[in-house]
Amino acid sequence: MTVAESTQRRTAAQTVKAYVGLTKPRIIELLLVTTVPTMIVAERGLPDLGLVVATLAGGALAAGSANTINSYLERDIDGLMARTAHRPLVNHQVPPENARRFGVALGVVSFAWLAALVNLLAAALAVAAILFYVFVYTVGLKRRTHQNIVIGGAAGCMPVLVGWAAVTGGIGLPAVVLFAIVFYWTPPHFWALALRYREDYARAGVPMLPVVAGVAETTRQILLYSIMLVAVTLMFGPIGGMGSIYFVASSVLGAIFIGYAVQLVRDRSEQVAMRLFRYSITYLGLLFTAMALDAIVIG
Repeated sequence: MTVAESTQRRTAAQTVKAYVGLTKPRIIELLLVTTVPTMIVAERGLPDLGLVVATLAGGALAAGSANTINSYLERDIDGLMARTAHRPLVNHQVPPENARRFGVALGVVSFAWLAALVNLLAAALAVAAILFYVFVYTVGLKRRTHQNIVIGGAAGCMPVLVGWAAVTGGIGLPAVVLFAIVFYWTPPHFWALALRYREDYARAGVPMLPVVAGVAETTRQILLYSIMLVAVTLMFGPIGGMGSIYFVASSVLGAIFIGYAVQLVRDRSEQVAMRLFRYSITYLGLLFTAMALDAIVIG
């Protein structure tokens, strides 16, 4: 291989990596964690593997679209925050207009994919999530109100509705409660991280709760939302027809979550905040895994 060919390959690989980076893959992974268990609960067993793969692929495309357009719209403030200063648009790895076109293209492909291989409702819900995240959260709320993550977080709840619709062709009450679980999980999850990066947000002029209301009020709100979260997860038991596996798991996991939130109210350090943040990710994955196991084992 010549030096020129080696350079071309390296450049091509770097370009692909940059475009993948625009989609924020780690966030996509977190969103999809809730999709498969939801489909298993809706099916009361294992759904068709082809349907699962098609739904996950379409959901990943939709999430990638929303995240890419978000990166395009927030490239100015991303450059002001240490947490986001490494992103492709900040480092000029992708031209802004190319990123915008790429994000829109992913959204179009996600709709066509889901409409063709899953169903029209799932496709419409995925597009609604993109539009909500871009126009309601990113454009409308992010820079204007400390309630941005509370209201805007609804976009991250949509994968459970997409998964439910993929299996059933509709949206039932259990799906609405699953939506509520992710909705109440989002503020304590994100505010714990925002406590760690509150100086970043202040420098960028983003009115996250720790910046606007202070650390004490943020920890109090985290505890309140954590309690509401656990209450909704327990509510899902009878509504979703769950059995003992889910009841035990949701009770134990919820008690630990509230325990971390209480600890944060007492000790408002960044270390405790990040402990809660990391546990919140584990919590969501284990909770939805317990749902899936319950639906498969107990039925």
